[in-house]
Amino acid sequence: MQRSLNSEYGARRVHSDDRETDTASDSSYSLGRIKKSPSSLTNLSGSSGLASLSSVSTSVMSVYSGDFGNVDVKGNIQFAIDYVEQLKELHVFIAQCRDLAVADVKKNRSDPYVKIYLLPEKYKLGKRKTSVKKKTLNPVYNEILRYKVDKALLASQRLNISVWHNDTFGRNSFLGEVDIDLGVWDWDDRQNKQMIWYPLKPRAPLAALELENRGEIKLALQYIPHPVGGKKPSATGEVHIWVKECSDLPILRGNKLNSFVKCTILPDTSRKSRQKTRAVAKTTNPVFNHTMVYDGFKPEDLKEACVELTVWDHNKLVNHFVGGLRIGLGTGKSYGTAVDWMDSTLDETSLWERMIGSPDQWVEDTLPLRMLTIAKMAK
Repeated sequence: MQRSLNSEYGARRVHSDDRETDTASDSSYSLGRIKKSPSSLTNLSGSSGLASLSSVSTSVMSVYSGDFGNVDVKGNIQFAIDYVEQLKELHVFIAQCRDLAVADVKKNRSDPYVKIYLLPEKYKLGKRKTSVKKKTLNPVYNEILRYKVDKALLASQRLNISVWHNDTFGRNSFLGEVDIDLGVWDWDDRQNKQMIWYPLKPRAPLAALELENRGEIKLALQYIPHPVGGKKPSATGEVHIWVKECSDLPILRGNKLNSFVKCTILPDTSRKSRQKTRAVAKTTNPVFNHTMVYDGFKPEDLKEACVELTVWDHNKLVNHFVGGLRIGLGTGKSYGTAVDWMDSTLDETSLWERMIGSPDQWVEDTLPLRMLTIAKMAK
């Protein structure tokens, strides 16, 4: 029987223990346990925290330090576009660039890579990117970037192809872009399937902010339907969330990043549902190896719940949002009620489905972080 949103389930919070260190390896992760603590699922129809959604901290737009507009865009990119009917895939063949701008003036170099999005569905379909070519203004890639997507959807999409300088400290510099309107693209024209040179163009700052890299998070999930231990067998299961590490996080302020990860299981926005890792200082590639356990899950609850993970830059005065993801079925509804936060991307949904289909086993993936509209937390 379907559970209503104001019913209760248990949430067990997991904290770090003394084994957790900044240099912990993948084979040894932190796992602590405390007693079960019941908490209420938030009623969306009342005056709960989820009745209204707030955007991320307003400081995000002003402090975000993606380097766009600081490099004069120049040069060209050569690529070809094709749709492979047999595979139902969009193929973008990135051949090469020439005469790119110098991003690192002191070293007189650029380390360019190419990134593509399908817009406006970039969060649903995700980004694709090439390898990084070191110390060159004329990189040769010869790489195919693929999207598994129905051809009909492409009629409402734009293909955004941008070139970036890969910076060691996460301040990637924008080197130019090309925007292709697929709604008017002639897929039957053989000329369009050939390698064509396009001039790179500058981008408005707001668009650059929206498309800039927010890093990735490596994590593993496990659903245990019948946990062992305790005085009597549990009638409900547990979801384990192993936050391993993040990579390529952007630096939001100054020249350092002190990051940590928050976790909430929606629709429960109570404080008892909230957990977080420790903060790892002075790195854009933090290793956490921190596991959180939530209990009280029946199989049908997995279809209605959503794991919200957000990465933050820790500051004494205010924490700055870096990026996040939501792992669930992405149906737009929870227990029959329409909700904004059930908006998982295809990759996020795939990980949740793999967890549901592989009980008692870890499933792992590395997912891109994205902008989120975060649900207000209940008091």
